[in-house]
Amino acid sequence: MVRDGKVTEDVVYLSAMEEAKHYVAQANAQLDKSGKFADEIVPLGGAELAAELGAVSADHLLQASDRGIDDIARAGVIATLLPGTAFSLKAPYAKARVMIDRGCAVALASDFNPGSCFTESLPLIFALAVLNMAIGIEEAVTAMTINGAAALDRADAIGSIDPGKQADLIVLEFPSYAFIPYHIGVSTVEKVIKRGVIVFDKTLREEHDDVC
Repeated sequence: MVRDGKVTEDVVYLSAMEEAKHYVAQANAQLDKSGKFADEIVPLGGAELAAELGAVSADHLLQASDRGIDDIARAGVIATLLPGTAFSLKAPYAKARVMIDRGCAVALASDFNPGSCFTESLPLIFALAVLNMAIGIEEAVTAMTINGAAALDRADAIGSIDPGKQADLIVLEFPSYAFIPYHIGVSTVEKVIKRGVIVFDKTLREEHDDVC
């Protein structure tokens, strides 16, 4: 609508959503149904659109509406939440507890964006999710493993310790994964195993440092 010679917000909203729908449809046509940015800064209906178009996942969702949350839950869209963005922008966190309680599969990721969240620290992301988003520790483990794989449409090959899956594992130096949000922002990883091969071993590095 035009009032006093100015385009009103409802026209801008409709234009943005139609443009988004066009580009997402084109991406889907190219067999890319993976993550879509949705409702990061303002509630524009991105979650609803992700559900409507059958996206594998929708990212950010800081401003997702209740209807949008219900829509992605029903459609099986993975809600990929990026708590580091809310932390860096001093913005409200996504409604993770509401999403989980309404049946959404939630994944966690870093964002690692120099514009709004310049960190690749997954231990920090894990802690923010547990301490500030009411996500349980076990739920955060699930969000960073099998649900993260599902957000990339690769849960059949990675994301959990199952026969036939790619052997991507980490071994923690502390006795429990509960130390991840407790020892905030610090890596507790002792070993990294990629495709069944040890690619990082902190104990060997420490032995080398002692020798030096």
